[in-house]
Amino acid sequence: MLYNLLSPLAEDFIFFNLFRYLTFRTGGAIVTSLILCFLIAPRLILWLKSKQAGASNIRAYLEEAHAAKAGTPTMGGLMILLSVSVSTLLWADLANPLVWIAMLVMVGYGMIGFADDYLKLTKKNSKGLSGRKKILFQLLIGTVAALGIIASMPEHLHMHVAIPFFKHFFIYLSWFFIPWVLFVLIGASNAVNLTDGLDGLAIVPVAICAASFGLIAYLVGRADFAAYLHIPFVPGTGELAVLCGALIGGSMGFLWYNAPPAAIFMGDTGSLAMGGVLAAIAIMTKHELVLAIIGGLFVMEAVSVILQVASFKLTGKRMFAMAPIHHHFEKKGWSEPTIVIRFWIIAVVLALIGLSTLKLR
Repeated sequence: MLYNLLSPLAEDFIFFNLFRYLTFRTGGAIVTSLILCFLIAPRLILWLKSKQAGASNIRAYLEEAHAAKAGTPTMGGLMILLSVSVSTLLWADLANPLVWIAMLVMVGYGMIGFADDYLKLTKKNSKGLSGRKKILFQLLIGTVAALGIIASMPEHLHMHVAIPFFKHFFIYLSWFFIPWVLFVLIGASNAVNLTDGLDGLAIVPVAICAASFGLIAYLVGRADFAAYLHIPFVPGTGELAVLCGALIGGSMGFLWYNAPPAAIFMGDTGSLAMGGVLAAIAIMTKHELVLAIIGGLFVMEAVSVILQVASFKLTGKRMFAMAPIHHHFEKKGWSEPTIVIRFWIIAVVLALIGLSTLKLR
């Protein structure tokens, strides 16, 4: 909004020229989102505690191990959603359709998670929205987003998937691009949801992914940098860096209250929204395969669940002591802070590997 209102005044007032720079507006989005989190959190935590009295926020199979966390309010994703949304609307170019598509996925998936968390509160159980309903709503929102992406992209890119490590190598999917988008959106959102099981475990990798894709969005949106790096140039994607900045600020603000011992949990409200918007940004920047590397920690968590289920059905034996894999290490005697910090280290290493694909062509 500030870009649309103030940048036209730059010719008369040199100060307003700042609002034309993506780097300035991305920095503004980080700070704004962080401050909004600090303003929202105290009241939100008190309100959620009053509403959550007597409700279970711990999965049934973890009630014994995580008994000390019972009573900690969930739905903390609301503070992230609010801060990121307001910050993005304030600092991004609102004439850019890609920003609105990313916001649609983030808010839409966040509302699915909110419905799930709210049912857990009101029905005083830990089951929430049924899996089928979750997937159905994710499919509907994802289909709208996919159609929006196709309509907003240049024709030579709109139904294509870029292959990392190769110069200008694309696979044309035609209308199979829509199922591909749905697979990436739903896979990423649920992978982040599975990772959100320990204090601070999911939010730092989310911030790392947001920072990585903020850089990718900036480079992909610049014809000169894209040509130099031999990566696809996608007009308009630079504005997604502002949204990524808001995600970084919102994530850090949430971490302030989610750091061990957590004063609030993210809940499905936050995890589905964060995974969905990161996937949407990856798709629009034509780096969805790189998301599997940068967000490899989330992939690892999701794959551990798939392997656990497959192993039990095929052999009757479990591959891990418990899945997702962070609970496996809990069962092995690792302390929660040890697991969280080591997983953060893994997330940083994977992000560096993923960013290296920008040059390895």
